[in-house]
Amino acid sequence: MILSHKIALDPNNTQRTYLARAAGTASFAYNWALAQWQEQYQACQDNPLLAKPSEGALRRQLNAIKREQFPWMLEVTKCAPQHAIMQLGEAFKNFFAGRAKYPRFHKKGRNDSFALDNGQFVLDRSRIRLPHLGWVRVRETLRFPGKILSATISRTAHRWFVAVVVDTDQTLTRPAENQGVVGVDLGVTTLVTLSNGEQVIGPKAHKAVLKRMARLNRRLARKVKFSRNWRQAKARLARLHARIANVRLDALHKLTSDLARRFHTIGIEDLNVSGMVQNRHLARAVSDMSFFEFRRQLDYKIAMRGGVVVSADRWYPSSKICSGCGHKMDSLPLSIRHWDCPACGARHDRDLNAAINLAKYAASSAVSACGGEGAGAGRKARTKPAPVKQEVNFVHVCA
Repeated sequence: MILSHKIALDPNNTQRTYLARAAGTASFAYNWALAQWQEQYQACQDNPLLAKPSEGALRRQLNAIKREQFPWMLEVTKCAPQHAIMQLGEAFKNFFAGRAKYPRFHKKGRNDSFALDNGQFVLDRSRIRLPHLGWVRVRETLRFPGKILSATISRTAHRWFVAVVVDTDQTLTRPAENQGVVGVDLGVTTLVTLSNGEQVIGPKAHKAVLKRMARLNRRLARKVKFSRNWRQAKARLARLHARIANVRLDALHKLTSDLARRFHTIGIEDLNVSGMVQNRHLARAVSDMSFFEFRRQLDYKIAMRGGVVVSADRWYPSSKICSGCGHKMDSLPLSIRHWDCPACGARHDRDLNAAINLAKYAASSAVSACGGEGAGAGRKARTKPAPVKQEVNFVHVCA
């Protein structure tokens, strides 16, 4: 099992300068390689006898010219530019496979990061030794035992982090308590409604600071671009965005950890999040709840505990089906939050009814699979790397 543990660094001013320089070198190498890729690909189109561009060829080309044309690259670790070109190669693979859009040039100061091989750093409890820099303090020790594969140094607002990738075969958590099958319905007013009647209200971190964000954006717009005051205003705005993300991730980790600990089988809808955010009336609320991140965390945490996530097809009418008699409504507008079944007369809460139907769907899929991970439209559970630390103390908010 391959897991990633993201740990905050505590560098001094000299170390911060080096980290920023290494990240800038990686960004420059990525942009240089992308420009060369486009130029060589166009030349290959004009002359079929020429070789097509590749990640390996671009790495060798950069190594051949960097001492003369880019001597400042030698001041940082060699992994920074090399891994950046390797990431470009992966980006093109995803593009040609239809999994991503065409790679774009990196912008300075945005998503600053660089990667390291396992032989380029040493992790010793609460410190890490980086090439050309020495020991840097880290805020906590590595949580997962096993073979260290790589590390990625990144910056979020004013803070630096290291994400250590570990290949471990140790059982990380105890099995789920198996409190039965539960259905999970996601919403924008209430983040999660469970089939047992519990409701979890999302933090709505973005909505809570909209006025403050608008004020900081106005201050930034009034500054002279690239001036000292402009950079300070931009840093304050970046810290606010980082705080919003941290509040949202904290709530999602506590919620998904609690669900994975309590339930062995969870039924959930396969929502078309990219399509939902196209609705201008719901885009901000859907993005603030972060449905995709909730599903991603739930998938790998359930798999770590040996549980199953059964995903219903996105066209499954969980809200329109009466959980009592099975009658299906022809239409049910989103504005209707409670409705009466014309067949049996039962009154339903829209979200709770959908959660109960998802629980029944998950239970029937598990039975039809004879102990497997689901059947029909259900998606097999899979383990994914955890990009941020997992919470140990869970907090469950019920309405």
